[in-house]
Amino acid sequence: MFVKQLYTGCLSEAAYYIESNGEAAIIDPLRDIDDYLGLLHERKAKLKYIFETHFHADFVSGHLDLSQATGAPIVYGPQTEAAFTFHKAKDGEQFKIGDLSIEVLHTPGHTMESSCYLLRDADGKDHCIFTGDTLFVGDVGRPDLAQKGEELTTDDLAGTLYDSLHRKIMPLADNVIVYPAHGPGSSCGKNLGPDTYSTIGDEKQYNYALKAESKEAFIKAITDGIPPPPAYFPVNARINREGYGNLEAILDEALQPLSADEFEARAENGVLILDTRPAAVFTEGFIPGSISIGLEGRFAEWAGSLLPFDQPMIIVTPHGQEKETIIRLARVGLDKVQGYLKGGYEAWKEAGKPLDMIIDIEADELMMDIPFDPNLQVIDVRKPAEYADGHLKNAVNLQLADMKDPGSMANIGEEQNLYVHCAGGYRSVIAASLLKRQGFHNLRNVTGGWSKIREQEKAEIVKETAVLN
Repeated sequence: MFVKQLYTGCLSEAAYYIESNGEAAIIDPLRDIDDYLGLLHERKAKLKYIFETHFHADFVSGHLDLSQATGAPIVYGPQTEAAFTFHKAKDGEQFKIGDLSIEVLHTPGHTMESSCYLLRDADGKDHCIFTGDTLFVGDVGRPDLAQKGEELTTDDLAGTLYDSLHRKIMPLADNVIVYPAHGPGSSCGKNLGPDTYSTIGDEKQYNYALKAESKEAFIKAITDGIPPPPAYFPVNARINREGYGNLEAILDEALQPLSADEFEARAENGVLILDTRPAAVFTEGFIPGSISIGLEGRFAEWAGSLLPFDQPMIIVTPHGQEKETIIRLARVGLDKVQGYLKGGYEAWKEAGKPLDMIIDIEADELMMDIPFDPNLQVIDVRKPAEYADGHLKNAVNLQLADMKDPGSMANIGEEQNLYVHCAGGYRSVIAASLLKRQGFHNLRNVTGGWSKIREQEKAEIVKETAVLN
């Protein structure tokens, strides 16, 4: 028996490879399938099944391309309806992989088709369970993603999830390994733990949701304080249900090198510019109108949350990372890349094209400026819960997730001197680039963000106790 977790950090996503006697299965594959094909080739195995735990909302799955490449059937659980050919498994149905067996456990609640896969070893003993978004380490799946046409409230789904957990998962032996679809940082739950796998026993002992004393207490625990899902979640769920274009064809169209003149002409025709260089590099100089989303952070999640799915884009990337950028955009369904700047930002500068920049300042400079500038306005782009837990007095909370809508900036005055910060400096540069696009040029980015601001002796820190309680 061979089981391998294939973890992708920027999406906090885990796919799984299972193999026995030359037969393999893959659970919840990403859209870029080369790693899976490489593993199959390396281990001289044949892919027998592609199992999907549900219609993922936070990334585009690789089920279609992987099935086309290998001939393996796609398996979903009960209550699944899709626009492509798949095997709709029955609750309790079993699939053989070499000496192993996998049983389908229908566990609705996160979504109605959500299912877990219980793996038994050659002796028929329960070994591990692939829980998808039903059960995480320290958390459970969010219950507020009812799909179009489903007349279900968040409380309805939360109650259904409670039943699924208590009837199907918690009765398993304590030593059964839990392999979830996501790890820390994922928006598919409220507050996932730091690890990417666990055991049934540990989750019973430490998972706040599983310790709820009643269904009512469970519903309250998992719904209280849950932030809104990222805006792209419904888009990705629809793509996974309806199908998508072949990734190789998308790469062929997107990997077009553009000269500075060609790049400028497309930008002038309304094509969006995405700059994926590191945040600290972007602020030193960029093409006017660019949106910064650096590859070094939670790139795919912020791209999906902030970029339009129906608008073509062109990209500026670190040298040699053009293909990686396009693949990572495609993982969240952003398929309309029309080319990249040949030679990168240096080629743009050498061509004598217009430039822009963002002024970086240290936290101590902000503290020195506050008493002497009546027009100074601190813009805190962290999440509301982060802001409530401590922020500068008089700072305005404009969370980055809301800045996709230019109307979110309507209350910012043109006369204000904006000092933008987040927790560490990544989100604030994205926010500053969006503010620049809306004509707010009198701004500064506070390097190090809140982690540095809170260390300043002169910082007047306020907490929103009503929110925290």
